[in-house]
This record gives sequence, structure tokens and C-alpha cells, in this order.
Amino acid sequence: MIERLLELARRRVDGGADALWRRVERTAVALEWGRLKSAGATEEAGANLRVRHRGRVGVAGTTAVGGDDGGAAQVAPLVDRALASAELGEELDLVFPAHAALPSLPTFFQQAANASLDDLIAIGRSLLARLEREGCRVNVSVERETAETRVANSAGALGEYRSTGIGVSAEVWRIAGDDVLVVGDAFEGADLPSGDAVAALADAINARLDHALRIVAPPDGALPVIFTPPGLSALMLPVTQALSGKAVLQGISPLGARIGDHVFDAGFSLVDHPLRAGRAASRPVDDECVPSRTTCLVERGVVQRFIYDLETAARAKAESTGHGTRGIFGKPVPAYTNLVLGAGDEVSGGTLWELGGGLLRDVKDGLLVDELIGVGQGNVIGGAFSHPVALAYRIERGEITGRVKDAAVAGNAYELWKRVGGFGNDARWTGSRWAPSVLLEGVSVARR
Repeated sequence: MIERLLELARRRVDGGADALWRRVERTAVALEWGRLKSAGATEEAGANLRVRHRGRVGVAGTTAVGGDDGGAAQVAPLVDRALASAELGEELDLVFPAHAALPSLPTFFQQAANASLDDLIAIGRSLLARLEREGCRVNVSVERETAETRVANSAGALGEYRSTGIGVSAEVWRIAGDDVLVVGDAFEGADLPSGDAVAALADAINARLDHALRIVAPPDGALPVIFTPPGLSALMLPVTQALSGKAVLQGISPLGARIGDHVFDAGFSLVDHPLRAGRAASRPVDDECVPSRTTCLVERGVVQRFIYDLETAARAKAESTGHGTRGIFGKPVPAYTNLVLGAGDEVSGGTLWELGGGLLRDVKDGLLVDELIGVGQGNVIGGAFSHPVALAYRIERGEITGRVKDAAVAGNAYELWKRVGGFGNDARWTGSRWAPSVLLEGVSVARR
């Protein structure tokens, strides 16, 4: 379909065009209270067209396609809508990239694509069996996604690939009087999890649940706090937002004028890795025909560069970093793929369930944070945060003594990343972010 779109666009626009076609199939299984609650599949496909005409950019999308060879009746109307959008669009000197060789990358795994509904249910039941315990409710979900993506532009660039993605998650609920305890975790990847991966996921949840059964009083004051890989979101979100070229252009990024400056602890490095094998977000080409490549954002505490799509790069007089991401409707935006935090080594890592990653012994009195409430709300990019804990543990004399309730942590992410007390040996993937546990000094901990 996109070939016909571009053929017609070439005849009707004077500044070029690009297009994306994508089809996604999703299969989901949910188990609650030991029983199969739901199982089903959905499919969607659509095309997105962007044109530049008379110096202005317009975008249009449609889901009225019958596949890669279907939707002929929608080609002309889609071009009409994109041109109409361009009449009201912003002026932009947008240059579409020429054809370039794409890196070789496995993104499609046959085992995941061929897994039947029964196979997915079996994975869910296997995890469920490892998590069941008296007095607890266990919820498990398994999702599988297969996708086909094709991008092309009027300058001759073309890219296409198939991909798979798997997500397995579980939550254990324990309600005792007015105490509601929820402990969860997830596996995400491009292929089916091995039996060992399912066992490690269950071990991670069970270990945290065992430590949480005893409730202790929270500490208070400016203390050392260990943030586990899932607990790092409040500290990572400000930084990743500030490293977006879009935020820099808007003038809201605290890092906008800090390229080359030593802003963070020397142990802090951050890389976006779209070529990481086995990850669902990996891809050989972005959604604007720019070949994927690894982008070093921060190296040993020094800010190196920002991420750009074609539009933000054009406005910043820079080059796209291959981070253009688009849906069926709306224009592309810059977005990350696989973020790797630490010294740059995304291969090593300890066992999934080792709470604190070996950092506990360095803490005489402090906190281990696994989950916070309200992350992502408010003026995140400014760096200041204050969140109640959803799941956190007190550390005394190098050991976890129990779970704390009615406590909150606060600080400024940019300042705290200058006070890194250590990185754990438990690096793992949490969604599309690879990170270890991190010990930060002087985090404000308050009782509520």
C-alpha cells in the first residue's frame, strides 16, 4: 500500500513524503484465583502518510486497509487528507533520508510467533503454580505480539521487518485486616521465556513477598536508599525526558545547554540500544527510514547528546539519531528503544531475585525501594519528586528487617545522580530499561 501512496504523493506534492504501514496481532491470556479468566486475540493494521508541500508538513492515517496489498480505495483520500493537513501545518525544512544499508538484526522469533493459545496458558499456569500460597490471591497475564512493519519515502529509502514480543507478568495480593500487600514483577522479551526465566520471575516475587510479611517502623531523615531496577523510574524519568531533543527545543530541559559537561556521577552512563538482540523494542530501522544505531547519551557522567527524530533534528539543525516513532495517526515523535544504565555493560547481571544486588551490606540504616506511588505525575522533567512508597523495606546493619508502610521518599533526581554510593550486581531488564539496583546517598525519607 505505501508504494501506491508514495507514487501518488510524488505526483501531487513538491517536497516529498514518507509512509509507514504496520500490522499487529496480539494474543492475551489472564488467570485469576487459579482459574483462566480470559483468552483472546486482536488484530489491527493501518498506514500513516506524511507529506511536505509548499514548505509545510501534513500527516494523515487510516486503519481502512486490508493488508500490505489492500486498501487501494484509501490511497487517494489519504493523500487528500495529508495535503489538507499540510495547508494548516507548520513550515519546516524537512529532508527525507536517502536509501541506506540497514543493520542485520533478529527481531522475529519463530517459537514466539508459533506459540498456540494453549502454550501461552501453560506458561501462565507454570508461573501460577510457583506463586500460589495460602491466604494470597495470584493474578497472571501472558501477552504475545507479532508485527510487520514497512517504511518508505520518496527519496528511495525503504525498510521492512517482522517482530515478536512476549510479556509475562504476575501479582500476588495478600490482604490481612487493613494491610493490603501487592508484590508483582514481569518478564518482557522478543521470544518465549525459558523455564529458568519463569522460575527466576517467581523467585523474585516470592523473595520480595517473604521479606514483606513483617512490618516495621520506617526510618526518618536524609538516608542512604537503594532503588531496585523497578524502583528507579522516579529517578530515570526526569533524565530521559531532559535528554529528548524535543524538550531541548521547547526550552524546558535542564540539560539543554550541558553537552560536554560532567553532570552526573562518574559511574553513570546511559545508552539507547535499538540493536540489542532479543528485545521487543529492537529494530533495524526507525519509523522514518533512518537506520538504527546505538546512541550514547551520557558517558561516565558527561552528557554526550540528545535523541532526535527528523522533525526535531531539522529544527535543531542536527541529524536524526534514528529515534523517530509513529503510530497510525499523528506525526512521528522522538522516543527511546532499549535504555541501558550503568557502566555500559548490559551483559552481566546477578540473579533476578537478589534484593539490593549486594548493596545491603553498605547500609547501616536506610531504605530499599522497590515501587513508588504516583511516578510520572507533575513537573517530572524538573527533577524534584516526592512519592509515597508502595513497596519498600527497612535496612538495618546491612540486612532487611521488614516492610515499611506510611513512608515517602523525596529529592531531586539530578542532584541524587551525583551522589551514587554504588551499583548492584543484579542488573536486569525492567520493560525496555536495563539497570541494576542503585545506592543513592542523602535521600529524604519521611514518615507519613
